[in-house]
Parts: sequence; C-alpha cells; structure tokens
Amino acid sequence: MKKISAEELKNLTEKNQIVNILDVREAKEVAEGKIPGSVNIPLGLLEFRLHELDKSTEYIVVCRSGGRSGQAVQFLESQGFHAINMTGGMLAWKGETE
Repeated sequence: MKKISAEELKNLTEKNQIVNILDVREAKEVAEGKIPGSVNIPLGLLEFRLHELDKSTEYIVVCRSGGRSGQAVQFLESQGFHAINMTGGMLAWKGETE
C-alpha cells in the first residue's frame, strides 16, 4: 500500500500541486475541519459512491488517524483505483483546514 505523510501532503498543497484528497471520515468529523479542497465520502458509503471517482486519477485518502483510510485504499485498489494512504490522518495534519 502506498503511503504519504501528513507533512509531505502539506508540502504538496503549499506548492499548489494538484492533489485529489478523499476524506473518508463521517460528516460530523469533517465539520470540525477538513483539508481545503478535499472531497468527503464516508468509508461506509464509499462502495455506493464509486461512480463519483475517476479511475485515471490518483487519490490521497485521509481519515482521523490513518486506519479507515488504509481500509479505503485497499478497497479502492481492489476496484482498480489508484490510492495513497495519508499516515497519521487528521491527527497528524498541521496545515490549513476549512
């Protein structure tokens, strides 16, 4: 499974690199703050909302601590998507939130 640290992702966003961030936390968690530009699809709804994602796009998957995003990455890869797990999740994120 591919991984990226919160610090590496923060550096990419600060350099205005185009990254596609998928936040798999629940809506109430996202309401407390999310990485700007990230798309929220809770882990439990991911299989039902795959049609919203593009298989030619690489997604960086985020959750609270890295566990659910790891599950999401495994699932996405099994469905033919390109996905990377952000280790440490939002607990490790030191960048901006919205």
